[in-house]
Amino acid sequence: MEQRINYMQTNREVIKLMMQLESYKETTGFDTKLIELVKIRASQINGCAYCLDMHTKDARTNGETEQRIYCLPAWQESPFYSEEERAALELTEAVTTISANGVTEDLYQRVRKHFDEKQYIDLVAIIITINGWNRLAISANSIPGHYKPVVKR
Repeated sequence: MEQRINYMQTNREVIKLMMQLESYKETTGFDTKLIELVKIRASQINGCAYCLDMHTKDARTNGETEQRIYCLPAWQESPFYSEEERAALELTEAVTTISANGVTEDLYQRVRKHFDEKQYIDLVAIIITINGWNRLAISANSIPGHYKPVVKR
């Protein structure tokens, strides 16, 4: 397997824009564990090995348990996630596969039980961002395994 292109070096303007979207998550007030669960779940759906490698490492670095990471594809049948996390994961799946069913009113109302209007849009923005990264990494054939998480102090 070989990387097709290094998008981080090839088009700095696109990466600058993506990094602005990425850094926005820091302003949302969401727990890092929730953000990483969303990123992992979208990356699982999209089949992005590069992002899965990155975000599972980041999740573990931020204190996420192996059990919750391993059971994420079956979150609906697993007792390890809060109601807030379940709402975020369901929204992640709907937005990631939006062409299949959209985001139903019923789902919107379930999510809004846990997140206000701004948080809802913030969450959608985080989902959009990871989907963008997934598409960049998959299109460039980015090779997983080399990412080293940054330990925040």
